[in-house]
Amino acid sequence: MTRLSRKGIAAVALAAGVIAAVGGAAGLAATRHPVAAQWESVAALPAPIGPIAAVTQSQNDDAVPRPVALIIPSIGVQTSLTDLGVTATGALQVPSTTAVAGWYTGSARPGAIGPAVIAGHIDSYTGPGVFFRLSQLRPGDHVYVRRADGTLALFRVTAVRSYAKDYFPTLAVYGPTPDAELRLITCGGTFDPVLKSYLSNTVVYAIQTAGNPG
Repeated sequence: MTRLSRKGIAAVALAAGVIAAVGGAAGLAATRHPVAAQWESVAALPAPIGPIAAVTQSQNDDAVPRPVALIIPSIGVQTSLTDLGVTATGALQVPSTTAVAGWYTGSARPGAIGPAVIAGHIDSYTGPGVFFRLSQLRPGDHVYVRRADGTLALFRVTAVRSYAKDYFPTLAVYGPTPDAELRLITCGGTFDPVLKSYLSNTVVYAIQTAGNPG
């Protein structure tokens, strides 16, 4: 089965599950936390050290190393990446802990043609999660994915969007793209204490770039 056909199937099959799993389960808290304020001003990280991978036109995942870590300097994110699949009901799995993000293995590897999808929690009852500040990203910010061979795939943020879960744009997030792109997903918007879930999703769109990130 080709990359595009797998992706097309995933985009349809996960239309409802992604909204619930990435959106709903990623927000586990009953309210905002007292420690949240200190996270609003987390210092930016320096750019990671390592060779920046060239932009390729590969559609073959075997030619692209697997992702192992995610670094977003402007919002202080530095996390290892777990693998995410789908549940028995067809919903996208979410990371088992709020401290790390996860790469959806049914999406492209970062650097291959297509959207690489990475999901993370915004918070839990214990405090802020790895993607607590994701909505603060702005177009032009840089996102790095470290891969198994030590190279860094460098992405530039192109858009940050918030979507009500009932209107999650599954095809735009998971559908085929002509370039190597990245999608970062977490919860957002208002927290509903009755549903114990956030009512929206934050989605960051980014495209692979090359050269000096400065």
